[in-house]
Amino acid sequence: MVSAKGVRPQTLVTIALGVGALAWVLLRLSGGAQALPTVGWSGVVLLAFMAAGVYWAGIPVQKMREGSTHRPISPLRAARTLVLAQAAALAGSALVGWYAAQALLLLPDVDIESQRGRLWVMLGHLAVTLLLVLAGMLTQRKCRVDPPTGPPPTTLPEPNDGAAAGA
Repeated sequence: MVSAKGVRPQTLVTIALGVGALAWVLLRLSGGAQALPTVGWSGVVLLAFMAAGVYWAGIPVQKMREGSTHRPISPLRAARTLVLAQAAALAGSALVGWYAAQALLLLPDVDIESQRGRLWVMLGHLAVTLLLVLAGMLTQRKCRVDPPTGPPPTTLPEPNDGAAAGA
């Protein structure tokens, strides 16, 4: 799922579509819009804080990579930041599918005031989970270390350097 180049956007779209389709079918079978769980705006705030935290976790790593900081960070912290970013992108894409399926189930009843209110909450969750995916992908990019360019360094001496054969 995660290659050497990190989480790819195609993977995220596949997860969002797969979770969305599965959630839509399961929610449809279980009772449609009436069976949807009730969610509030507090979830939107929580997901927004998570997205901000993921993004800001990558700033020290980016500064270290660019050499614009005098405080080094440990390689373990940088690796953990990368894993956090990738997990946020993957989980966020699954949540995009989940909230999109719920929003689609609420669309036919949008003329009912209570369902319209639920739809706005779902759309808020959908927007913030997209923000979480974006924060994960941007932070992953901040943590990326490009491979060195140029010839590989030689660390071992040649076998016949300075020594006569058989001596």
